[in-house]
Amino acid sequence: MAAPQFKNPVVRWIDYRLPVFTALHHEYNEYPMPKNCNYLWSFGAIAMVTLIIMIVSGITLAMSYTPSTTMAFQSVERIMRDVNSGWLIRYIHMNGASMFFIAVFIHIFRGLYFGSYKAPREILWMLGVVILLLMMATAFMGYVLPWGQMSFWGATVITNLFSAFPIIGDHIVTWLWGGFSVDNPTLNRFFALHYLLPFVLLGVVFLHVAAVHVHGSNNPVGIDIKGPQDSLPFHPYFTIKDTFGLSIFLLVFAGFVFFAPNYMGHPDNYIPANPMVTPAHIVPEWYFLPFYAILRAVPDKLGGVLAMFGAIAVLFILPWLDTSKVRSSNYRPIYRQFFWVLVIDCLVLGYAGGMPAEGIWLVVARVAAIYYFAHFLIILPLLGKLERPRPLPSSISEPVLKGGGHYPTAAAAKPMEKA
Repeated sequence: MAAPQFKNPVVRWIDYRLPVFTALHHEYNEYPMPKNCNYLWSFGAIAMVTLIIMIVSGITLAMSYTPSTTMAFQSVERIMRDVNSGWLIRYIHMNGASMFFIAVFIHIFRGLYFGSYKAPREILWMLGVVILLLMMATAFMGYVLPWGQMSFWGATVITNLFSAFPIIGDHIVTWLWGGFSVDNPTLNRFFALHYLLPFVLLGVVFLHVAAVHVHGSNNPVGIDIKGPQDSLPFHPYFTIKDTFGLSIFLLVFAGFVFFAPNYMGHPDNYIPANPMVTPAHIVPEWYFLPFYAILRAVPDKLGGVLAMFGAIAVLFILPWLDTSKVRSSNYRPIYRQFFWVLVIDCLVLGYAGGMPAEGIWLVVARVAAIYYFAHFLIILPLLGKLERPRPLPSSISEPVLKGGGHYPTAAAAKPMEKA
């Protein structure tokens, strides 16, 4: 492909010696996107922007935070009250974690619905699961930093889970704590890792994006691009679409920051950490609740820990569990019904995880946890063999044009831009 001719002489001078602008032009300007991608495909870009917001706000907060058990809670209160716009930065960062998980969860379920994990995008999907794991680790350590009651007791409960592993469990817990209880060394370690992991996460995100560009994006039809008539250049068509989707998302984000900043938090975290007083009900942040429900659904401690980690591990092998050759559930009517049952199941797990582990809620969590694993380990492999998908269209353009809409081809895009 010929190198683009940049008008700016400084850009031309740099690009001749280091063709970074050419690479950006090919990957984010001329890059062909399937013409039928809808707004669900914008959540990847939304998640990327939210990650950048989290990194920038986190670095700013770190300038005024004190990672000490005697000063952490007071330093957060000082940020809220005395630092210029500190309340705004803290609320952006605090709610940004929830918004980041919302964007990523929608991104994941979109991939499940349209089969974006199928060949040849297995590594792309696995990198996405790594991103989810890094997000969970980063969010957990960040939740400990305010050093409120839920921070302290959440750290105590979750780190103690590793003691369930035979032989090495107690050593892992001691290493995480930096001693024999959750104390100052623990807070220092969590602060250092919470600062470091977002940059590791950013690196994996770049690998994820690079993997997308190897075989191109999936699309609602679930078949590959077969020519210029099936695609549009990324700019301006999808940059405009992503910008509009991002604008709506940021409006919702701003609504939480300015009008309900503590809605997704826990009031106990505004009480200073006290090792002598246990909260009546210890719960993690909402985005951990489905996994917390699976953990508590198993009576055995080691079994619960293995089930919780298994709930994520099963996603790694998902491309090989789903044996169907058809990607999109638009052409798999039975799978589509089971997909929505899975969505409801995850919501039920989340709600049960926020309830006390007793009575009916324990039964609900166990049933929902069993179905979660059954969906991936039993239902998907069987559906691949038993389901008869609807016939696929011959190209991406066929269902688009049959629907009455007419999308310009990539070849026709340039005259339109000139016009």
